[in-house]
Amino acid sequence: MKDSKFMTAEEKEKVLRQWELFLKSGLSKEQFSKGLYHHLTQHCSFIAHYDRHGFYATYFDEGENTARFLTQFDNSNGVPKSVEYGMTYWYTDPEYHDLNSEMCQVASKYIPILTKIAKGRQLERDRGRALALLSKHGLTATIAEEQ
Repeated sequence: MKDSKFMTAEEKEKVLRQWELFLKSGLSKEQFSKGLYHHLTQHCSFIAHYDRHGFYATYFDEGENTARFLTQFDNSNGVPKSVEYGMTYWYTDPEYHDLNSEMCQVASKYIPILTKIAKGRQLERDRGRALALLSKHGLTATIAEEQ
């Protein structure tokens, strides 16, 4: 890591450690640090979504949004694009490429399982919503798993 205009190499290393702890924790809110949030919003082309709690709610309360968030750090198919802007500058920016490329490298160990968990959570949430809507109108249904 190298010093850049707004982050020292030491700060970058700290954010990278926070990133891995966050991923390793299964994206727990307790591990979503202020430093990580600031890096994501200032150097990874994410908008702030009001504040750290709003950002967390936007990307980690719904499984489909979590899966979308994770695609930004999946460089298995080349340079990953920002999920909010569709650009690659966040990754290629010479000031932060060292950290952002390392974030992708670290994420590659966790993305498959975190995506699978996120999609499973979304399925359960959607199933519950569907049943609640039916119940609201006095209807019932049985939802069968696909074979």
